[in-house]
Amino acid sequence: MDMQQKWDNHYRQQSCSYPEPALVLQQNRHLLPKQGHAVDIASGLGANALLLAEHGLQTQAWDISHEALNKLEQEAQRRQLSVTVLQRDVSLQPPAENRFDVIVVSHFLDRQICPALASALKPGGLIFYQTYCRDKVDDSGPQNPDFLLTENELLTLFAGLNLRVYREESLLGDRSQGWRNRAMLVAQKS
Repeated sequence: MDMQQKWDNHYRQQSCSYPEPALVLQQNRHLLPKQGHAVDIASGLGANALLLAEHGLQTQAWDISHEALNKLEQEAQRRQLSVTVLQRDVSLQPPAENRFDVIVVSHFLDRQICPALASALKPGGLIFYQTYCRDKVDDSGPQNPDFLLTENELLTLFAGLNLRVYREESLLGDRSQGWRNRAMLVAQKS
């Protein structure tokens, strides 16, 4: 089974409740520009894309799953929001240089395309990134270490950008509290 079939099956079986946008985007929405071009990479059902469109940005949602994008189109119409969907394997076709004012990535990790993501930002553009770490307090998220960040890795993947927000609690302190299992970053291109 190829990746598209895998994710189409996943979204075909998923319930109708719509997910919340990534916490990195929810908590830092105030950093978004008032206008511009945005893309939600590996968007899935597009909760991030919907938030970006609601904010007034010209928004695209890219995902490998035709099934997820169909559901996103229906939800965008229901909410009367404009989101352009594009079925695309971002690992094979990353965005072009200087294309976007905002890029959002959540719960997707392909280290090879991180330089392309950084260069796809226009000057002053922001990337909002959130995904799972290897140091987790439970089994949430992927189990394959290839899809999990090592400690502070997100900082190194986007080291050429200006750091605006970073959070990674790892296994520090009281593990029953806080925001665990993931790292988040907001960074800006000079």
